[in-house]
Amino acid sequence: MDQATHTHAVETSPRLQPESLPENIRSTQPGGGFCYSVEQVWGQLRRWHLRTLRPGYVKRMANLRIGEPTGCRHEILDPRDLKFCCNQTECHWQPQDDPFRWREKIPLARWGLAEVQIMGWPLLALTVLLAFTWWYAAIITGALFLLVVSFFRDPPRRIPQADGLLVSPADGKVVEVINLEHDEFVGGPAVRIAIFLTLFNVHINRMPCRARTIRLRYSPGKFLHADHPQATTQNESMWIGLEQDELPYRRMVCRQVSGMVARRIVCDLRPGEVLDRGAKFGMIKFGSRTELIVPAGGFEAQVHVGQWIKAGRDVVGKYSS
Repeated sequence: MDQATHTHAVETSPRLQPESLPENIRSTQPGGGFCYSVEQVWGQLRRWHLRTLRPGYVKRMANLRIGEPTGCRHEILDPRDLKFCCNQTECHWQPQDDPFRWREKIPLARWGLAEVQIMGWPLLALTVLLAFTWWYAAIITGALFLLVVSFFRDPPRRIPQADGLLVSPADGKVVEVINLEHDEFVGGPAVRIAIFLTLFNVHINRMPCRARTIRLRYSPGKFLHADHPQATTQNESMWIGLEQDELPYRRMVCRQVSGMVARRIVCDLRPGEVLDRGAKFGMIKFGSRTELIVPAGGFEAQVHVGQWIKAGRDVVGKYSS
């Protein structure tokens, strides 16, 4: 088959059908965690407060809501209730109807605001107390406070717009660029690019290109150091099968892999959902590894092992027209 015939065959191939979420993905943070549990309890108290003392607000938000909250495990009274179940339902509010849209202006990841509150305030209070009693210990607690706040930072990124580009799905250091003989989801030879995220990197994951979510698989596992040879196969991970939303509809995989410290994977993608290149879709809390697996045909890698890159901003590779 010559190149022209092959290209035509790829372009006219049928598109994949999105698959339902597996049973073990019941939340955007399927691994749970202490802060997750605290937020669940707080959510119950908040919804009780709204139903009891602010019925007018509840009625108004219900009238503004688009779609029914089917699939959610708790009541959906306002946009805050979608934080952990937006991957389970298509109901939503228009941006102008979201009373909490202002939180987008905070330079912190909305997925990590609870951690900043739960861990940050006690550390800050302890730092102030120690500053007047045991000042050299305050240096340690102060550094921990800054680390927590810094970890959940969400700086703006300028996304490249040229055709055929794939941008990095994560900040960090490129630790692997290898050819794979065959990837089942990609459907042929592939290239795997692995990125290691330290505690000091931004941990928000972004889409490598405009793509549609086809399949998600969550695998509970160990918490080996992300550089460990077996981390990629034995650690807790979220496997995401994507299909490019433009010809030739290439299939690719993005994997979020937990690390020794990172134990909470967040992924709010919903099967069938389409996101633009560079759009945020999740994060891994406190140090991790992200992998991108793409078709090898026509792909030219633009990164090398040892290179430091940033999600959404830096190009990891491109496809020839």
